[in-house]
Amino acid sequence: MKNTIIWESPSNIALIKYWGKMGVQLPCNPSLSMSLKASVSRFELTYSPKKDGEKDLVYLFEGKENKAFEEKLSRFIDSVANDVPCVRKYQLKISSSNTFPHSAGIASSASAMSALSLCLCSMQEAIDEMEMPKDFFFKKASEMARLGSGSASRSLFGQYAIWGDMEGLSNSSNYYAIPYENTIHPTFQDLQDTILMIDSVPKKVSSTAGHGLMKNHPYADARFQQARQNISDLMVVLEEGDFNKFADIVENEALSLHGLMMSSNPSYTLLKPNTLVAIERIKNFREQTQTPLCFTLDAGPNIHLLYPKSKEISIQDFIKQELIELLEDGKYIQDGMGNGPNRIK
Repeated sequence: MKNTIIWESPSNIALIKYWGKMGVQLPCNPSLSMSLKASVSRFELTYSPKKDGEKDLVYLFEGKENKAFEEKLSRFIDSVANDVPCVRKYQLKISSSNTFPHSAGIASSASAMSALSLCLCSMQEAIDEMEMPKDFFFKKASEMARLGSGSASRSLFGQYAIWGDMEGLSNSSNYYAIPYENTIHPTFQDLQDTILMIDSVPKKVSSTAGHGLMKNHPYADARFQQARQNISDLMVVLEEGDFNKFADIVENEALSLHGLMMSSNPSYTLLKPNTLVAIERIKNFREQTQTPLCFTLDAGPNIHLLYPKSKEISIQDFIKQELIELLEDGKYIQDGMGNGPNRIK
């Protein structure tokens, strides 16, 4: 007998970055992210009792074999087998797809590992014929997703999420993310995210390698302290609604992340010349027009433009007039704040 489970889970963009790991995929500082709406991974998991000689896992990405990611998924499933022991008795056939292109500055590992973790938790529920309490279900899925991709732990929740121990936030944890439940000012309840495609060439240094370079980084301790201060300050801003302060913190985080890369040993940069030109134009536009607009960056050259939905028309005009010439083939992706994962019945 075969059974199929389908989940869609979003990517997220970190406003407060985590950069540096300890232990088994644990963060050296807390992070805060915004879940996206349109940029999602869809995972379809079909399971059937395992027969002698069968492969444990068969994987297709958008209908085609992808051996490298199949091996990554296989290692991940092995790592969570104690949490979902049913996987040892079943053959898994997984098919996945993304709504966004590869190397777009959107964290595909976050959406993928969170979607797969949700499928595995739902599989456990079905086999045990017992529904987990909702909070426990998502906490368990977040803790599992973390083992596949640290940022995936945050994709289990809509709007904003926090991952990492935080003083004064009693339910925060290094082992799983939690939904951000503080009051959010209307300014930050409908943020748009336009992702500017500066360069889609896969980066030369992986995020895993970048995290590793923090172990002996001369600025590591100062960075972890900076992140803790920034996340505390951002929580106040999210409640009070001051977009200028929001921009100061978010842009400081983005540039600090890339500063750490450039000052590591060996050093490297993922920014491109057009990234820097675009940043200057964004700052100039904001100063001249007083438009609430800021940028952030993931571990790559592409820019996430963040702004309230009420400013969408004027900012789209700005992109077409001043930024589009800096983009690879003029491409950008329109996204915004989302409400988290969705199970497809």
